[in-house]
Amino acid sequence: MTQPLSVQLYTVRDALAADLPGTLQRIADIGYTNVEAFGFVDRAEALRDALAAAGLQSPSGHARLLAAGEQDLEQIFHASVTVGLGTLIDPHIDEARWTTREDVEAIARELSALAPRAADHGLTLGYHNHAFEFSNRIDGVSAYEVFADALSDDVVLELDTYWVQVGGDDPVAIIGKYGDKVQFLHVKDGDGSHDDKKQVAVGDGIMPIAAITGAAPDAQWVVELDDHEGDVFKAVTDSYTFLEGARA
Repeated sequence: MTQPLSVQLYTVRDALAADLPGTLQRIADIGYTNVEAFGFVDRAEALRDALAAAGLQSPSGHARLLAAGEQDLEQIFHASVTVGLGTLIDPHIDEARWTTREDVEAIARELSALAPRAADHGLTLGYHNHAFEFSNRIDGVSAYEVFADALSDDVVLELDTYWVQVGGDDPVAIIGKYGDKVQFLHVKDGDGSHDDKKQVAVGDGIMPIAAITGAAPDAQWVVELDDHEGDVFKAVTDSYTFLEGARA
């Protein structure tokens, strides 16, 4: 692995809301140098300054793109540049749109059409999956594969490997199919269920982490827990320790 580990800030959202600078410093103290931003559009300058103070960078971030109006899109692009993102990732497109080939291919066209506009701001666009893109099947393959096959070359994939598995597919096989198009991995672990609270530190659950990370050694590995029953900072720390050990 050539890129530093990252953590999706949604993982520590409660602490972040209470103390932005302090929470980012805690993340940096664990050893992370990269984070993945979310909900940054209305606080871009504050996040930029807090990241700098903690010695962190945010090479990627999440914002709903296809759900945004024209004015909102320009605001999102501007905020992304302010924070210092290189890749802007749409984290969720409504599940109702993932049931027919026509709808899924339309999603790919819409996202692809935004890529040149993002590039004008120095940004690459990406998409992050959940489980439903894989559990929804179209002509014998996942809706996700229909989408990815129709996507333009300048839109990258952030593969949430946990949700791939929950959705019924093999994350290692999906990485193998799409190769370098998978620029980011959400590396998470748990019991393999839809219950967010059953997610645990990377290495403590059922996921084949070594096979997953080994299939994409040059991707940005992003630790995430959607929820957790214990101390989330301990889980983030244990995840960091496990992944650093895995690449040693």
